[in-house]
Amino acid sequence: MPRLPDLDPATLSPRGREVHDRIASGPRGLVEGPLRVWLTSPDLADTAQALGAFCRYGTSLPPRLSELAILVTGAQWRSGFEWHVHAPIGIEAGLDPEAVELIRTGGSPRFAKSDEAAVHAFARELWTRRQVSAATYEAAQRELGPKGVVELVGILGYYGLISMTINAFEVPVPQGAPEPFG
Repeated sequence: MPRLPDLDPATLSPRGREVHDRIASGPRGLVEGPLRVWLTSPDLADTAQALGAFCRYGTSLPPRLSELAILVTGAQWRSGFEWHVHAPIGIEAGLDPEAVELIRTGGSPRFAKSDEAAVHAFARELWTRRQVSAATYEAAQRELGPKGVVELVGILGYYGLISMTINAFEVPVPQGAPEPFG
C-alpha cells in the first residue's frame, strides 16, 4: 500500500500544477509512479524530471542500452513499478526477452552484442561492488566512448533515485499487473 495518498492534480499548489503540466506535456506524456510522489515537493519534481527526461531521451546511448541500464538498476533495487514500466520498453528497443528475464531473476545473461555485455557488466559491477574494475571500465569506454560512460553513470544514478522513491514510498505496480519481484 502506498505511503502517500495518490496525487489529485486539482489539489496542487500553483507551482505544483505548473510542474505537473510540464511533465504531462513532455516526452513522457503522463505523470505516474515516482513522479507523482515527487510532486509533494514541486521543486524536487521539476529538477528531477528534467534530469530524467535527459537520461531517458537525450543521451548518446541508444534506447536499447539505456533500457538495459535501467533494468539492471530496477532488478538491483527490486523496484517493481520501474520493472513493470521498463521491461516491455527494453524488449521493444531490441533486448532479448530471455536476457531481460535473467536480469529480473538475478541471473547472468550472455549477450550477443558486445555493447550490451559492456553496459550490463558496468552497471552490475557498479551496483553490487560500488566500483568498476579497470577491465570493465575499459570495455565500456571502448563500446560507448567517454561521453557514453559518463551518461551511463547518470542513467544509473537517476534510476537509482527512481527506485529508492518507489521502494521508500511503496509505489505499487498498476492495479492488476503482476508484482515482478513478489
